[in-house]
Amino acid sequence: MSTPAESAPDTTAQDAHWWRQATVYQIYPRSFSDSNGDGLGDLKGITSKVQYLKELGVDAVWLSPFYPSALADGGYDVDDYRNVDPRLGTLEDFDEMAAALHGAGIKVIVDIVPNHTSNRHEWFKEALASPRGSAARGRYIFREGLGENGELPPNEWTSMFGGSAWERVTEPDGTPGQWYLHLFAKEQPDLDWDNPEVHEDFLKTLRFWSDRGADGFRVDVAHALKKDMDAELPSLELLHRADLFSKGEHPLWDRDEVHSIYAEWRKVFNEYNPPRTAVAEAWVHADRRARYASPEGLGQAFNFDLLKADFDAGQFRTIISKNLAEAAATGASSTWVFSNHDVVRHATRYGLPKGSGREEGSGADGKDWLLEGGDPAEVDAERGLRRAKAATLLMLGLPGSAYLYQGEELGLQEVGQIPDADRQDPTFFRNKGVEVGRDGCRVPLPWEAAPAEGSSFGFGSNGSHLPQPAWFADYAANVQAADAGSTLSFYRRALKLRHELQAAGSLGWQDSADGDVLHFVRPGGWHVVANFGTAPVVLPEGEVLLASADVEGGKLPGEATAWVRVAG
Repeated sequence: MSTPAESAPDTTAQDAHWWRQATVYQIYPRSFSDSNGDGLGDLKGITSKVQYLKELGVDAVWLSPFYPSALADGGYDVDDYRNVDPRLGTLEDFDEMAAALHGAGIKVIVDIVPNHTSNRHEWFKEALASPRGSAARGRYIFREGLGENGELPPNEWTSMFGGSAWERVTEPDGTPGQWYLHLFAKEQPDLDWDNPEVHEDFLKTLRFWSDRGADGFRVDVAHALKKDMDAELPSLELLHRADLFSKGEHPLWDRDEVHSIYAEWRKVFNEYNPPRTAVAEAWVHADRRARYASPEGLGQAFNFDLLKADFDAGQFRTIISKNLAEAAATGASSTWVFSNHDVVRHATRYGLPKGSGREEGSGADGKDWLLEGGDPAEVDAERGLRRAKAATLLMLGLPGSAYLYQGEELGLQEVGQIPDADRQDPTFFRNKGVEVGRDGCRVPLPWEAAPAEGSSFGFGSNGSHLPQPAWFADYAANVQAADAGSTLSFYRRALKLRHELQAAGSLGWQDSADGDVLHFVRPGGWHVVANFGTAPVVLPEGEVLLASADVEGGKLPGEATAWVRVAG
């Protein structure tokens, strides 16, 4: 196994607090850029786009999993936590990529998946080859089945991807045997975090990537590691009791004991100068999120509240106020996000037609629309993008970290119609008719509008692993880079201004007689005005630094946001 490149530069310029106001760009590696023409994005492809990322103005990139994987769940089924999938590159490619990003002043955040391994991980293969009660099986959650011959699962729990949460194994002697728990796909057996060996191995992994230049970690399913797995397993009815979520008493999710794990991790992060950072993906009761973001724990936790909100001034203000107060009380930094690899792109969500719970471009996940066929003709793409730019410019004016998802800077719409034969997301296959899957936001990016034959809009030289629609040509990066009025140019200006205006500091709300308007002031006379209505509103007198739509006669049009510098 290779060692980190000795020439890798100091990753963070000794700034221990860079993450508090960072703009972080999520890269889904298999869909970003393909350097070798095999249809999959790879690490060399990312390295080739470092200049693009630098010109965009992001502070860090978060890399979704790039580990060896069968891709049963888009790479979140990990075979080896301390290696690179050979289809995506090598450890040397990682070192080269990290050095290039650091050379451009961009930090590196890697995704870590601690709730489960893949069923191809060396530990799980050892468990299958070992007898009941062995140390190898003790790293996972194995139970005897019910029924006369153990032919029934230990209980009626269901997985997040549909079907039973239990899978039966064949014992080394060839007979049907025990069952193992998988809260997600059957290819993702859950680890037993009551086992000290599991703790030690993940500490080793954190040090491995930190030593190779990782500046931080995004922690997948951070709230699921600790479980109540007593001999008498809780019933499915008990799992559905909503009151348990707010008390930290749910058998499987967000148990108080999980924070002892992150206290261990924090000690490892603090071994480095500056300390490594982390952000939790924790879908928990809002009142319990702060514990994941504590300075003694991971430091940050994703706040998905705006992602789930309608395009509505009242909802936005309530969410922003609550999360800023929470951050102030805990010493954490707020996180803001509208799109990622798991949800319908917000430029599409905000343009969905009325009906089916999607009135006025509801900020809900858009699954109803996908299940009904996901016809792009049903989306008001112009309005969706207009609202998305307005929401994003408001978000970039807030204190805290801003998380962007690859392609949103191009204004990309969700790819709604993907043939069943081309789909890859396990949620589609395991919950067909209920879940359409997440492939629509994972389609490879369009880099060129008029590529050579077979070159996948510049993504690669020989097609792409998910089909790209013809309309991607209208969103290509090379066309937008040359257009001062493009979405890409808008993002570039916004991120440059965000740095210049220094996003740290307080926020002061300004009262407005119009309930569709949000207006707040940041230090230095920086005013952020967002108009969620359709009628124009008068802006404060001053210099309009940037607006998501044309400002005429000092008036901000509907569904738009402006940044104004007011003297005095």
